[in-house]
Amino acid sequence: MKLLCTLLANAVLGLLLQGCGGGNNAPPIKATPAPDEQWTLSAPAEADMDGALLEQAAQSLPANHGLASMLVLRHGKPVFERYWNGYDKDSLHDLRSATKSITSLMVGIAIDQGMLSGVDESIATRLNGPYPNTPGLTRGITLAHLLTMRSGQACNDFSASSPGQEDKMYKSTDWVRFFLDLPAGSTPGSATFYCTGGVVTLGRIVSEASKRPIPEFAGQYLFTPLGIRDARWASFDSKRQTDTGGHIAMRPRDMARIGQLVLQKGQWQGRQLVSSAWIAQATASHTAINDTPYGYLWWMREVTYQGRSIKVHYADGNGGQFIFVVPELDLVAVFTGENYNSPKAQQGGQILVTHILPAVR
Repeated sequence: MKLLCTLLANAVLGLLLQGCGGGNNAPPIKATPAPDEQWTLSAPAEADMDGALLEQAAQSLPANHGLASMLVLRHGKPVFERYWNGYDKDSLHDLRSATKSITSLMVGIAIDQGMLSGVDESIATRLNGPYPNTPGLTRGITLAHLLTMRSGQACNDFSASSPGQEDKMYKSTDWVRFFLDLPAGSTPGSATFYCTGGVVTLGRIVSEASKRPIPEFAGQYLFTPLGIRDARWASFDSKRQTDTGGHIAMRPRDMARIGQLVLQKGQWQGRQLVSSAWIAQATASHTAINDTPYGYLWWMREVTYQGRSIKVHYADGNGGQFIFVVPELDLVAVFTGENYNSPKAQQGGQILVTHILPAVR
Protein backbone atom coordinates (compact mmCIF):
# COMPACT_ATOMS: atom_id res chain seq x y z
CA MET A 1 0.00 0.00 0.00
CA LYS A 2 2.94 2.35 0.65
CA LEU A 3 4.05 1.99 -2.95
CA LEU A 4 0.54 2.59 -4.25
CA CYS A 5 0.22 5.78 -2.20
CA THR A 6 3.60 6.98 -3.41
CA LEU A 7 2.76 6.33 -7.03
CA LEU A 8 -0.53 8.19 -6.67
CA ALA A 9 1.35 11.12 -5.15
CA ASN A 10 3.79 11.01 -8.04
CA ALA A 11 0.84 11.31 -10.41
CA VAL A 12 0.22 14.79 -9.05
CA LEU A 13 3.89 15.62 -9.58
CA GLY A 14 3.63 14.33 -13.11
CA LEU A 15 0.98 16.92 -13.86
CA LEU A 16 3.57 19.57 -13.07
CA LEU A 17 6.13 18.13 -15.45
CA GLN A 18 4.60 19.43 -18.64
CA GLY A 19 7.90 19.40 -20.51
CA CYS A 20 8.32 15.73 -19.81
CA GLY A 21 5.16 14.87 -21.54
CA GLY A 22 2.85 16.69 -23.78
CA GLY A 23 0.57 14.22 -25.47
CA ASN A 24 1.69 12.02 -28.32
CA ASN A 25 -1.03 11.30 -30.86
CA ALA A 26 1.29 10.00 -33.57
CA PRO A 27 0.89 6.36 -34.58
CA PRO A 28 3.31 3.88 -33.00
CA ILE A 29 6.74 3.65 -34.60
CA LYS A 30 7.68 0.12 -35.57
CA ALA A 31 11.06 -1.43 -34.89
CA THR A 32 12.58 -3.78 -37.40
CA PRO A 33 11.18 -7.24 -36.54
CA ALA A 34 13.73 -9.70 -35.16
CA PRO A 35 12.71 -13.18 -36.36
CA ASP A 36 15.48 -14.82 -34.32
CA GLU A 37 14.58 -13.05 -31.08
CA GLN A 38 14.90 -15.24 -28.00
CA TRP A 39 11.59 -14.58 -26.28
CA THR A 40 9.27 -17.43 -25.32
CA LEU A 41 6.17 -16.77 -23.29
CA SER A 42 5.87 -19.33 -20.48
CA ALA A 43 2.76 -20.33 -18.58
CA PRO A 44 2.61 -18.28 -15.36
CA ALA A 45 2.34 -21.47 -13.31
CA GLU A 46 5.80 -22.48 -14.54
CA ALA A 47 7.14 -19.43 -12.73
CA ASP A 48 4.95 -19.92 -9.66
CA MET A 49 2.47 -17.20 -10.57
CA ASP A 50 -1.31 -17.12 -10.72
CA GLY A 51 -2.15 -16.61 -14.39
CA ALA A 52 -5.81 -15.95 -13.66
CA LEU A 53 -4.92 -12.98 -11.48
CA LEU A 54 -2.65 -11.54 -14.18
CA GLU A 55 -5.40 -11.96 -16.76
CA GLN A 56 -7.85 -10.31 -14.40
CA ALA A 57 -5.57 -7.25 -14.30
CA ALA A 58 -5.92 -6.85 -18.05
CA GLN A 59 -9.61 -7.68 -18.26
CA SER A 60 -10.63 -5.32 -15.46
CA LEU A 61 -9.09 -2.22 -17.01
CA PRO A 62 -11.56 0.63 -17.47
CA ALA A 63 -12.52 1.99 -20.86
CA ASN A 64 -10.02 4.49 -22.23
CA HIS A 65 -7.37 3.21 -19.84
CA GLY A 66 -4.58 4.51 -22.05
CA LEU A 67 -2.16 1.65 -21.41
CA ALA A 68 -0.05 0.51 -24.34
CA SER A 69 1.63 -2.57 -22.85
CA MET A 70 2.02 -4.76 -19.78
CA LEU A 71 4.78 -7.35 -19.46
CA VAL A 72 5.70 -9.56 -16.50
CA LEU A 73 8.83 -11.69 -16.08
CA ARG A 74 9.53 -14.08 -13.20
CA HIS A 75 12.69 -16.16 -12.74
CA GLY A 76 13.82 -14.68 -16.04
CA LYS A 77 10.81 -16.08 -17.91
CA PRO A 78 8.25 -13.90 -19.68
CA VAL A 79 4.89 -15.02 -18.27
CA PHE A 80 2.54 -12.25 -19.40
CA GLU A 81 2.55 -9.91 -22.38
CA ARG A 82 -0.31 -7.73 -23.56
CA TYR A 83 -0.61 -4.73 -25.89
CA TRP A 84 -3.35 -2.20 -26.53
CA ASN A 85 -4.18 0.89 -28.58
CA GLY A 86 -2.36 -0.06 -31.75
CA TYR A 87 0.87 -1.15 -30.08
CA ASP A 88 2.47 -4.58 -30.43
CA LYS A 89 5.74 -6.34 -29.64
CA ASP A 90 7.57 -4.44 -32.38
CA SER A 91 6.33 -0.99 -31.41
CA LEU A 92 8.82 1.51 -30.04
CA HIS A 93 7.65 3.60 -27.11
CA ASP A 94 8.97 6.91 -25.81
CA LEU A 95 10.27 6.20 -22.30
CA ARG A 96 10.26 9.85 -21.27
CA SER A 97 12.10 10.18 -17.94
CA ALA A 98 12.52 6.43 -17.50
CA THR A 99 15.46 7.13 -19.84
CA LYS A 100 17.27 8.59 -16.83
CA SER A 101 17.61 5.15 -15.24
CA ILE A 102 19.35 3.90 -18.39
CA THR A 103 21.69 6.88 -18.15
CA SER A 104 22.55 5.73 -14.64
CA LEU A 105 23.63 2.36 -16.04
CA MET A 106 25.82 4.10 -18.63
CA VAL A 107 27.55 6.14 -15.93
CA GLY A 108 28.21 2.94 -14.01
CA ILE A 109 29.64 1.25 -17.08
CA ALA A 110 31.91 4.25 -17.78
CA ILE A 111 33.23 4.01 -14.21
CA ASP A 112 33.66 0.23 -14.48
CA GLN A 113 35.62 0.70 -17.70
CA GLY A 114 37.93 3.26 -16.10
CA MET A 115 36.69 6.07 -18.32
CA LEU A 116 35.41 7.96 -15.29
CA SER A 117 37.20 7.87 -11.94
CA GLY A 118 34.09 7.53 -9.78
CA VAL A 119 31.05 9.40 -8.55
CA ASP A 120 33.20 11.94 -6.71
CA GLU A 121 34.75 13.14 -9.97
CA SER A 122 34.12 16.82 -10.62
CA ILE A 123 32.00 17.55 -13.66
CA ALA A 124 34.60 20.18 -14.58
CA THR A 125 37.11 17.42 -15.35
CA ARG A 126 35.34 16.51 -18.60
CA LEU A 127 33.54 19.76 -19.38
CA ASN A 128 36.18 22.46 -18.92
CA GLY A 129 37.30 21.89 -22.50
CA PRO A 130 33.99 22.21 -24.35
CA TYR A 131 32.45 24.68 -21.85
CA PRO A 132 35.25 26.92 -20.49
CA ASN A 133 34.39 29.62 -17.96
CA THR A 134 30.81 28.47 -17.38
CA PRO A 135 29.58 29.21 -13.83
CA GLY A 136 28.44 25.67 -13.08
CA LEU A 137 31.98 24.34 -13.44
CA THR A 138 33.28 26.51 -10.61
CA ARG A 139 30.97 25.23 -7.88
CA GLY A 140 32.37 21.80 -7.03
CA ILE A 141 29.54 19.80 -8.59
CA THR A 142 30.31 16.09 -8.87
CA LEU A 143 28.83 13.17 -10.75
CA ALA A 144 27.15 12.05 -7.52
CA HIS A 145 25.39 15.40 -7.27
CA LEU A 146 23.93 14.97 -10.77
CA LEU A 147 23.01 11.34 -10.15
CA THR A 148 21.01 12.31 -7.06
CA MET A 149 19.46 15.59 -8.29
CA ARG A 150 21.52 17.63 -5.83
CA SER A 151 23.60 19.79 -8.17
CA GLY A 152 22.84 23.05 -6.39
CA GLN A 153 21.98 24.71 -9.71
CA ALA A 154 18.76 26.75 -9.73
CA CYS A 155 16.86 23.97 -11.47
CA ASN A 156 13.59 22.42 -10.38
CA ASP A 157 11.42 20.79 -13.04
CA PHE A 158 8.48 20.78 -10.62
CA SER A 159 8.41 24.59 -10.50
CA ALA A 160 7.48 26.68 -13.53
CA SER A 161 9.27 29.65 -11.96
CA SER A 162 12.60 27.84 -11.65
CA PRO A 163 15.30 29.23 -13.99
CA GLY A 164 16.30 25.70 -14.98
CA GLN A 165 12.84 24.16 -15.40
CA GLU A 166 13.01 21.84 -18.38
CA ASP A 167 10.52 23.66 -20.61
CA LYS A 168 12.93 26.59 -20.61
CA MET A 169 15.86 24.29 -21.35
CA TYR A 170 14.09 22.79 -24.37
CA LYS A 171 13.84 26.25 -25.92
CA SER A 172 17.62 26.65 -25.87
CA THR A 173 20.01 25.19 -28.44
CA ASP A 174 22.65 23.61 -26.21
CA TRP A 175 20.99 22.16 -23.12
CA VAL A 176 24.29 21.40 -21.41
CA ARG A 177 25.40 25.02 -21.68
CA PHE A 178 21.93 26.07 -20.46
CA PHE A 179 22.40 23.95 -17.34
CA LEU A 180 25.97 25.10 -16.66
CA ASP A 181 25.00 28.76 -17.08
CA LEU A 182 22.26 28.59 -14.45
CA PRO A 183 22.67 30.60 -11.24
CA ALA A 184 23.43 28.79 -8.02
CA GLY A 185 20.40 27.83 -5.99
CA SER A 186 22.10 26.07 -3.09
CA THR A 187 25.34 24.40 -2.11
CA PRO A 188 25.87 21.21 -4.15
CA GLY A 189 24.68 18.21 -2.17
CA SER A 190 22.56 20.20 0.26
CA ALA A 191 19.13 20.14 -1.42
CA THR A 192 17.31 17.81 -3.82
CA PHE A 193 15.35 19.13 -6.80
CA TYR A 194 14.35 17.08 -9.82
CA CYS A 195 16.33 18.48 -12.76
CA THR A 196 16.46 16.96 -16.22
CA GLY A 197 19.25 19.32 -17.29
CA GLY A 198 21.66 17.67 -14.88
CA VAL A 199 21.01 14.24 -16.38
CA VAL A 200 21.50 15.58 -19.91
CA THR A 201 24.83 16.93 -18.66
CA LEU A 202 25.74 13.48 -17.33
CA GLY A 203 25.27 12.12 -20.83
CA ARG A 204 27.67 14.69 -22.25
CA ILE A 205 30.21 13.72 -19.58
CA VAL A 206 29.95 10.03 -20.52
CA SER A 207 30.38 10.98 -24.16
CA GLU A 208 33.46 13.09 -23.40
CA ALA A 209 35.00 10.42 -21.18
CA SER A 210 34.40 7.58 -23.64
CA LYS A 211 35.18 9.67 -26.73
CA ARG A 212 32.03 8.24 -28.31
CA PRO A 213 28.57 9.58 -29.09
CA ILE A 214 26.01 8.26 -26.61
CA PRO A 215 24.20 6.00 -29.13
CA GLU A 216 27.52 4.33 -29.97
CA PHE A 217 28.54 3.97 -26.32
CA ALA A 218 25.17 2.55 -25.29
CA GLY A 219 25.13 0.22 -28.27
CA GLN A 220 28.58 -1.20 -27.61
CA TYR A 221 28.44 -1.64 -23.86
CA LEU A 222 24.76 -2.12 -23.09
CA PHE A 223 22.23 -2.55 -25.87
CA THR A 224 24.03 -4.91 -28.24
CA PRO A 225 25.04 -7.34 -25.45
CA LEU A 226 21.41 -7.31 -24.25
CA GLY A 227 20.12 -8.06 -27.74
CA ILE A 228 18.49 -4.63 -28.06
CA ARG A 229 18.66 -3.90 -31.77
CA ASP A 230 16.51 -0.85 -32.23
CA ALA A 231 16.63 1.88 -29.59
CA ARG A 232 16.25 5.42 -30.87
CA TRP A 233 17.67 8.33 -28.93
CA ALA A 234 16.35 11.87 -29.18
CA SER A 235 18.82 14.67 -29.86
CA PHE A 236 19.37 18.39 -29.39
CA ASP A 237 21.91 21.04 -30.39
CA SER A 238 21.10 20.56 -34.08
CA LYS A 239 21.45 16.80 -33.60
CA ARG A 240 25.01 17.14 -32.31
CA GLN A 241 24.16 15.85 -28.83
CA THR A 242 21.94 13.15 -27.33
CA ASP A 243 19.10 13.61 -24.88
CA THR A 244 19.98 11.33 -21.95
CA GLY A 245 17.34 12.89 -19.71
CA GLY A 246 14.38 11.48 -21.61
CA HIS A 247 12.70 10.38 -24.82
CA ILE A 248 14.63 7.29 -25.86
CA ALA A 249 12.24 5.09 -27.89
CA MET A 250 12.39 1.39 -27.11
CA ARG A 251 10.26 -1.74 -27.28
CA PRO A 252 8.70 -2.91 -24.01
CA ARG A 253 10.50 -6.24 -24.42
CA ASP A 254 13.77 -4.34 -24.42
CA MET A 255 12.70 -2.34 -21.38
CA ALA A 256 12.18 -5.73 -19.72
CA ARG A 257 15.75 -6.69 -20.63
CA ILE A 258 16.97 -3.56 -18.85
CA GLY A 259 14.95 -4.53 -15.80
CA GLN A 260 16.21 -8.11 -15.89
CA LEU A 261 19.81 -6.87 -16.11
CA VAL A 262 19.28 -4.82 -12.95
CA LEU A 263 17.56 -7.76 -11.26
CA GLN A 264 20.56 -9.94 -12.11
CA LYS A 265 22.93 -7.38 -10.60
CA GLY A 266 24.40 -6.33 -13.92
CA GLN A 267 25.02 -9.80 -15.33
CA TRP A 268 23.67 -11.01 -18.66
CA GLN A 269 24.25 -14.44 -20.17
CA GLY A 270 27.48 -14.92 -18.27
CA ARG A 271 28.83 -11.39 -18.90
CA GLN A 272 29.05 -8.65 -16.30
CA LEU A 273 27.81 -5.68 -18.32
CA VAL A 274 27.75 -3.35 -15.33
CA SER A 275 29.24 -4.16 -11.95
CA SER A 276 27.09 -5.51 -9.17
CA ALA A 277 28.59 -2.79 -6.98
CA TRP A 278 27.11 -0.14 -9.27
CA ILE A 279 23.68 -1.77 -9.30
CA ALA A 280 23.75 -1.84 -5.50
CA GLN A 281 24.70 1.84 -5.32
CA ALA A 282 22.23 2.92 -8.00
CA THR A 283 19.30 1.21 -6.29
CA ALA A 284 20.19 2.30 -2.76
CA SER A 285 18.51 5.36 -1.31
CA HIS A 286 20.76 8.43 -1.37
CA THR A 287 18.13 11.12 -1.03
CA ALA A 288 14.38 11.65 -1.43
CA ILE A 289 12.26 13.61 -3.89
CA ASN A 290 8.92 14.63 -2.40
CA ASP A 291 9.29 11.91 0.25
CA THR A 292 10.02 9.18 -2.32
CA PRO A 293 13.45 7.53 -1.86
CA TYR A 294 15.79 8.12 -4.78
CA GLY A 295 19.05 6.45 -5.74
CA TYR A 296 21.26 7.12 -8.72
CA LEU A 297 18.40 8.02 -11.10
CA TRP A 298 16.32 5.06 -9.87
CA TRP A 299 13.23 5.44 -7.69
CA MET A 300 12.46 3.03 -4.86
CA ARG A 301 9.84 2.15 -2.29
CA GLU A 302 8.91 -0.64 0.05
CA VAL A 303 5.60 -2.47 -0.26
CA THR A 304 3.93 -5.05 1.93
CA TYR A 305 3.84 -8.55 0.46
CA GLN A 306 2.32 -11.42 2.47
CA GLY A 307 2.82 -9.54 5.72
CA ARG A 308 6.42 -8.49 5.15
CA SER A 309 8.09 -5.48 3.61
CA ILE A 310 9.90 -5.91 0.31
CA LYS A 311 11.82 -3.43 -1.84
CA VAL A 312 10.77 -2.27 -5.29
CA HIS A 313 13.01 -0.06 -7.42
CA TYR A 314 11.86 1.37 -10.68
CA ALA A 315 12.33 3.64 -13.66
CA ASP A 316 9.45 6.07 -14.13
CA GLY A 317 8.50 8.17 -17.15
CA ASN A 318 5.58 10.51 -17.74
CA GLY A 319 2.58 8.91 -19.40
CA GLY A 320 2.91 5.57 -17.59
CA GLN A 321 6.34 4.27 -18.59
CA PHE A 322 7.63 1.94 -15.87
CA ILE A 323 10.30 -0.68 -15.34
CA PHE A 324 9.63 -2.29 -11.95
CA VAL A 325 12.28 -4.54 -10.40
CA VAL A 326 11.39 -6.64 -7.34
CA PRO A 327 14.55 -8.53 -6.29
CA GLU A 328 13.06 -10.51 -3.42
CA LEU A 329 10.43 -12.03 -5.74
CA ASP A 330 12.78 -12.35 -8.75
CA LEU A 331 10.30 -10.33 -10.77
CA VAL A 332 10.29 -7.61 -13.42
CA ALA A 333 7.21 -5.77 -14.67
CA VAL A 334 7.04 -3.27 -17.52
CA PHE A 335 4.30 -0.85 -18.50
CA THR A 336 4.02 1.73 -21.24
CA GLY A 337 1.16 4.13 -21.75
CA GLU A 338 -0.20 7.26 -23.34
CA ASN A 339 -1.53 8.93 -20.19
CA TYR A 340 0.67 12.01 -20.31
CA ASN A 341 0.20 14.50 -17.48
CA SER A 342 -2.67 12.45 -16.08
CA PRO A 343 -3.19 10.53 -12.82
CA LYS A 344 -4.04 7.55 -15.06
CA ALA A 345 -0.30 7.29 -15.72
CA GLN A 346 -0.02 5.50 -12.37
CA GLN A 347 -2.16 2.52 -13.38
CA GLY A 348 0.95 0.41 -13.81
CA GLY A 349 1.95 0.92 -10.20
CA GLN A 350 -1.57 0.17 -9.05
CA ILE A 351 -1.66 -3.08 -11.05
CA LEU A 352 1.70 -4.07 -9.62
CA VAL A 353 0.31 -3.77 -6.10
CA THR A 354 -3.21 -5.14 -6.66
CA HIS A 355 -2.55 -7.97 -9.13
CA ILE A 356 1.06 -8.74 -10.04
CA LEU A 357 2.59 -9.07 -6.57
CA PRO A 358 -0.42 -10.97 -5.21
CA ALA A 359 -0.08 -13.35 -8.19
CA VAL A 360 3.31 -14.52 -6.88
CA ARG A 361 2.91 -17.78 -5.04
